[in-house]
Amino acid sequence: MENPITIPKSSLDFLQQLKLNNNKPWFDEHKPEYLIELNHIQNFADALLKALSKTDVLENASGKKSVYRIYRDIRFSKDKTPFKTFWGGSYTRATAARRGGYYFHLEKGNSFLAGGFWGPNAADLKRIRAEFDLDPETFQKILNSKSFKNTFGTLQGEQLKTTPKGFDPNHPAIDLLRFKQFLIMKHFTDDEVLSYEFLGQALETFKNMRPFFDYMSEVLTTDTNGVSIL
Repeated sequence: MENPITIPKSSLDFLQQLKLNNNKPWFDEHKPEYLIELNHIQNFADALLKALSKTDVLENASGKKSVYRIYRDIRFSKDKTPFKTFWGGSYTRATAARRGGYYFHLEKGNSFLAGGFWGPNAADLKRIRAEFDLDPETFQKILNSKSFKNTFGTLQGEQLKTTPKGFDPNHPAIDLLRFKQFLIMKHFTDDEVLSYEFLGQALETFKNMRPFFDYMSEVLTTDTNGVSIL
């Protein structure tokens, strides 16, 4: 049986060294090491993409292109360190009928898989809130499911401190109506990330996002009468 794709310890260790030496001269000197570790991450991302593509339709052409560049955009940042100190990447669901995206973040002591809607536009946010106003129970059922709670715990994301305009502060779903982002996340220990089981665990985590994605996709592709807008 073929060995599963794994993340080697050296891939996390390299990031630790980069964190201590976050400058271009050091990086240029250690570029060969970086390329070796990048290849490990790209192979993992490719294996995960292929496995995930069996159950979802994705835009990504390859795992290699799914991995983010290590170079930070420092043009508008107070932090001028030039390099990221984590491995990150994402997969986008294909076609207008499928909303949401999958994200992975690998870093010593801070690895997680996440998904959802980081910055929904005003129209999408308005539509989601309208659905929560009409029928919060369907979404609450997903959040309270055993699979969701065991994998992600609770819905995360930035929330308003006040009541969104046009809604009753005593609305039974006011906690949902205050959300401005809709994120779900699962953290992993270093030992879990480096284990042979991690690829399977990552795939299972992403699969468990599907009820959440499917709900949001249906809401965002229909009007409040349930009629398709596509």
